[in-house]
Amino acid sequence: MDAIRLENLTKYYGKKRGIEGITLTVPQGEFFGFIGPNGAGKSTTIRILLGLIEKTEGSATVCGLEAGKETESILARVGYLPSEAIFYHGMRVRDILKLSSDLRKMDCGRTAAELCERLQLDVSRKVEELSFGNRKKTAIVCALQHHPDILILDEPTSGLDPLMQREFFEILKERNRAGATVFLSSHILSEIQKNCTRAAIIREGKIIACDSVETLAHTNIRRVTVWGSAPLTGLDGIRDRKDAEGQSSFLYSGDMNLLLKKLAEGQISDLTISEPDLEEIVLHYYEKDGEKL
Repeated sequence: MDAIRLENLTKYYGKKRGIEGITLTVPQGEFFGFIGPNGAGKSTTIRILLGLIEKTEGSATVCGLEAGKETESILARVGYLPSEAIFYHGMRVRDILKLSSDLRKMDCGRTAAELCERLQLDVSRKVEELSFGNRKKTAIVCALQHHPDILILDEPTSGLDPLMQREFFEILKERNRAGATVFLSSHILSEIQKNCTRAAIIREGKIIACDSVETLAHTNIRRVTVWGSAPLTGLDGIRDRKDAEGQSSFLYSGDMNLLLKKLAEGQISDLTISEPDLEEIVLHYYEKDGEKL
């Protein structure tokens, strides 16, 4: 049985597009990435899966259960981490964690304590005293403490410092090795590359690519930023060039040796060559008709 199955899933908000014709399958036990820029339709898809909003057409199932009709059964098997967590003021972290476990009619005290220790979360703090990062940690514990079959995580690392991000993903990998399915929605490409086996790219409400992370990330496009001046005219493979005073930045897919040779002919004070960010990959990895660049 698939953990998640979407067939022609569509959502409109009046005349405004949410998602259109999404078809996607996530097998049980997979660490799956769902990536795209803000506003692409990631959160809309997740909210339909959880029964928080109704679809316009198509179908969506979680563990074979129909989204929107078997919501209670779905939520019993899912750990959900929203992009922004909001809690009742006046409650302490320990009270929030207990309320979450009580709503599931489970005793999650031992697991909650372990997670709080690993994430360095002070359970005695009140909600209104928590930083954004500590609110996110509280939400993580609520999502994980009952050992759900499926983890649906929407922009999970916003607010976490690098050390906590590393610990968080180590916890996710442990859960995945134990059999849990992880559905990670993010606009941070590096999170997907480091942790997921497969991923789908969504743009303007439609899936434009779905494959192994290795295949999706295999592109020779690089973001080049040059400080100084260099004779780049006539060099093939340059696109999206932006020039400012004393600086030039562009995407490059040509011969790197030719680029370096050209740069050596100029007066360069500094140079960076890096992978493009996620939005650049979404826009430049596939041409308009979906053909790989």
